[in-house]
Amino acid sequence: MNEQAPLPEIRVDKWLWAARFFKTRQLAIEAINGGKVQVDGQRAKPSRSVRPGSRLEINKGGLTWEIQVLAIDKQRRPASEAARLYEEAEASRLRRQERLREIREMGTAPGADGRPTKRDRRQIQRFTGRGDSDA
Repeated sequence: MNEQAPLPEIRVDKWLWAARFFKTRQLAIEAINGGKVQVDGQRAKPSRSVRPGSRLEINKGGLTWEIQVLAIDKQRRPASEAARLYEEAEASRLRRQERLREIREMGTAPGADGRPTKRDRRQIQRFTGRGDSDA
């Protein structure tokens, strides 16, 4: 009787939530449906099962994680415990760190949210010559 116990399985959306890749399951589902998550090299549905040994590729916010599932946890735990659920490929980690460094170096322009601040507006007016009191 050499029957092995089946490996534990969990839905990929639940696992991504428990591993703290997404703040809510709904965000995880939206990412999966949008093609941002691949399981074992294939596009997945939120109900797709993952088990220890499964490989995931997660694209989120311009960053990519290539990970291998090490453990299953149905409950969301602190980040230090969630990090034990997976192992990231070294090449993936280095690419992600390089991308973060590039983003930091680019920085954000003042008023990058689309609307200039009062200070920015005054600088624009001085530069374009509009708003002068002698007009």
